[in-house]
Amino acid sequence: MPGSAVAVEIAVQDLEGVRIALGEGADTVELCAALGVGGLTPSAGVVELAAELARDAGRQGFLHVLVRPRPGGFYYTGNEIDVILRDIRQLRELGADGIVTGVLDERGQVDIDTMHGLVDAAGPIGVTFHRAIDVAPHPVSAVEKLAQLGVRRVLSSGQAKRSVDGVDLLCAMTAKTAGRVNIIAGGNVAPSDIPVLAAAGVHGVHLSARHVVVGTASGPGGGDTAYDATDVALVRSAVEAARRHTS
Repeated sequence: MPGSAVAVEIAVQDLEGVRIALGEGADTVELCAALGVGGLTPSAGVVELAAELARDAGRQGFLHVLVRPRPGGFYYTGNEIDVILRDIRQLRELGADGIVTGVLDERGQVDIDTMHGLVDAAGPIGVTFHRAIDVAPHPVSAVEKLAQLGVRRVLSSGQAKRSVDGVDLLCAMTAKTAGRVNIIAGGNVAPSDIPVLAAAGVHGVHLSARHVVVGTASGPGGGDTAYDATDVALVRSAVEAARRHTS
């Protein structure tokens, strides 16, 4: 809302990422696995321990967890929807403060009926509709429908590769929902982009703030030795940039 600091959310995939985000003053995290494929639902153990870290730090509302059963598109079978529902219910029990998900129908439009069921399953914890909105037609009207469902946040790049290039659509989403949904700019966000995004009126920014670590040989079948890790300096820069600007 006007006059408030732009919130910073860091996408993380392990407990070290959670610790860094907490230590550097990020407002929230989106916890997931497999950021390299856009993120998948993390393990129960990681979620439970992340919830403990946030709770010990006194950070209510900090832990948002991605619910995405597989890579690829966002049109899911009935069995996959059942998995999403069960994951949401389990995440509530494990201490998540919110869930992040998104479902499209066979025409590529936001599946309002299915999302209604997912919001019901989430109950008192918040629901964020993720960047599936960026491949859906008529995103502004879709955000309005999501607001009516009780979705609390929408993560979007404004249907651009980089959020900073999608500010016109982000502005339209923000104007349409008039504070009933928080619009979070996400998609190749750099700390230097934050002043422009803040000026667009978004409620927050979302970035993975990661660098590549080269590990030791993993052996046959172990995959690439390189992996992503949360970058302390990038998180710090994003938080500092956000604190200097208000939405």
